[in-house]
Amino acid sequence: MGEKLTLPVPETLYATYAVVLTAPIPDPGELAYDEVAARTRPPLRDLVLGMLGSPMVTLDQRPAAEFPPLPADLLAAYGASPAELAALDTASHILAVRAAYRPGHPPAHEWAARAVAGAVAAARSAPVIDVFTPQILAYDHLTRSLPEPDGAVRLTDWMLLPHTSGPHGFWFATKGLARFGLPELQTENVPPALVVPWGRLLNGLARRVLDLWQERLPAGEQPLVVDLPETVSVGLQDVAAAQGTDEPLRREVTVRLRLDTPDEPGAPDTPGETGEPVLTVLPAGDGPDRLESLCAALFGAQDGRR
Repeated sequence: MGEKLTLPVPETLYATYAVVLTAPIPDPGELAYDEVAARTRPPLRDLVLGMLGSPMVTLDQRPAAEFPPLPADLLAAYGASPAELAALDTASHILAVRAAYRPGHPPAHEWAARAVAGAVAAARSAPVIDVFTPQILAYDHLTRSLPEPDGAVRLTDWMLLPHTSGPHGFWFATKGLARFGLPELQTENVPPALVVPWGRLLNGLARRVLDLWQERLPAGEQPLVVDLPETVSVGLQDVAAAQGTDEPLRREVTVRLRLDTPDEPGAPDTPGETGEPVLTVLPAGDGPDRLESLCAALFGAQDGRR
């Protein structure tokens, strides 16, 4: 068992959001600038306006028929209502908001693209689609997800945690860490009784792994690779931080990460579909009922099984 995992650092990260319009915008750039200036609080406002005036942000408006079809099945799977899906069918144009930035903190590509798309959509009462997920973002969800003045965000506003059942339990995989240049986390064969607590643990672990990743990517520097520890502690404070809350208790457990690159295509819309690396989450030690023991140790005997 090694002590470190060596992960490549992407040169550039990209974010894309689609604003679904019933009529074209005469000057998307002007509208975006005015609406971001009016609706976005500093210091995010200054970051976004600066990027809007640079090649890091592009606005691409075209007739809807000139873009690939929107993935209605996936949008429905990630929460879109029949009414929201029906509204997409009436779109005459789509404004694609794209942003690029280096890995590290802040994730300016995501913050800027989401802020611009949300401001334009609010001005036109239009739906916004997070293309990465893909997911239709309600306006209150979108605005809540943007960083506070101190840069704090709720990771759960930027990451989903879908799970599917199988013959030996549930398969979990995050969908959101790749926004920041990381592999997604996954766990196989989670017992049905642990679906809720293991999901909470993975949310906290994702927060912890992201913090470790961003700490190793200081501003102004971009190494080719980053070493993360193979064993990582995740605590109640990490679980709370992922949801934007505080937790006074400092109880923690330790898990082991294994870097896997699937050889075979996975299920649709899962990590590994194109051979992308994933971080498989395993108990740090051996023994029976290891996932149960981890959940009980972190959340307590009762909360660890519900």
